[in-house]
Amino acid sequence: MPRKIIRGVVTAVALLTAAAPAVAAPAAAQAAVPTPAPASTGAAFALPRPTGPHPVGVTTLHLVDRSRPDPWVPEEKARELMVSVWYPATEARGRRAPYMTQEEARLLLKGLGGRAEAAARLSATRTNASLDAPPAGRKGSLPLVVLSPGFSVPRASLTALAEDLASKGYAVAGIDHVHESFGTSLPGGRTATCAACAHEDDDDFGGKTDRGRAADVSFVLDRLTGARPAWKGGELIDASRIAMAGHSIGGSGAAATMMKDSRVRAGVNMDGTFRTPMPETGFERPFLMLGAGKVHEPDGIDVSWPRDWRRMTGWKRWLNVRGMEHLSFCDLPLFADRLGVKTEATLPGPRTVEIIRAYVGAFADLHLRGRRQPLLDGPSRRYPEVRFLP
Repeated sequence: MPRKIIRGVVTAVALLTAAAPAVAAPAAAQAAVPTPAPASTGAAFALPRPTGPHPVGVTTLHLVDRSRPDPWVPEEKARELMVSVWYPATEARGRRAPYMTQEEARLLLKGLGGRAEAAARLSATRTNASLDAPPAGRKGSLPLVVLSPGFSVPRASLTALAEDLASKGYAVAGIDHVHESFGTSLPGGRTATCAACAHEDDDDFGGKTDRGRAADVSFVLDRLTGARPAWKGGELIDASRIAMAGHSIGGSGAAATMMKDSRVRAGVNMDGTFRTPMPETGFERPFLMLGAGKVHEPDGIDVSWPRDWRRMTGWKRWLNVRGMEHLSFCDLPLFADRLGVKTEATLPGPRTVEIIRAYVGAFADLHLRGRRQPLLDGPSRRYPEVRFLP
């Protein structure tokens, strides 16, 4: 199947070589065809341990913005969002948080052309966060990092990064932008599927997605930092220290959000096309561009990166990582081979997670905590795969 790679969109046709569907044999012949042996289960899926000193807790919020309809399903008169909040906990107690629901895993693997029988294992991936553990910290002590996933994949795909930031003393809000993922589980046993997937070829698809994600993030910030926060630990968040990082179209959403909402002080785009151009007059807030080793698309250069790089007038870095590809910026490469999902990355999944955690964490520490980060000053012997551009 021909593949079209679009920076900013993670879909089966955009990034992965899906297995061709099997053609059923006639009934009379099926008995003569041996049933394939199930794939080896191997070791259980598990996320790498966080590197910070704090145990990690996580809670799930269902937030409803009744001021606007869903941008993809207008008959839904309110915008629903599912949000995971990771945070430093006083102790690691209670059961481990689930990675994603089995229905989310089933729809994700179906969309990515992976092995359907792996859904149960994927949903049961061992995380490092305790569900609803008591949060640690003083009032206003936790900087906040918002995470926005790539198009068609769920917020769970950024869990390894979220857990690591939380272990280092950050509150982290991962957002499922409903109807932009292959599947999002909602209260009451409902499942929202990817209505937006039918609009990828629309002329204003990128701009509409950016606007929607910016509105989603602003609403989540209102609900987390307002007078009556939706999360019981909301008073621990320092609303003056907020950053946002996104993968793929979530990275474009990070930039778009910053242009609309001054509360977001710093942003990270992980391998996503900038769908909404930064202003020609300049953009002063700190921004990190973290990309895969290949900066060229099959049909030419992604002109949005050099274009917006020139328009950034504040602190900025453009880093590319050899051996990574578009899908490398989320958790899936940790177990892609066992899911039947193909990638073009040559860098192993655990190493990509280590690099992403190191550079995004350093960026947050520099711009939300004011801690000097030599890692961001130039090439590192510890991470020789990372190149500073241009």
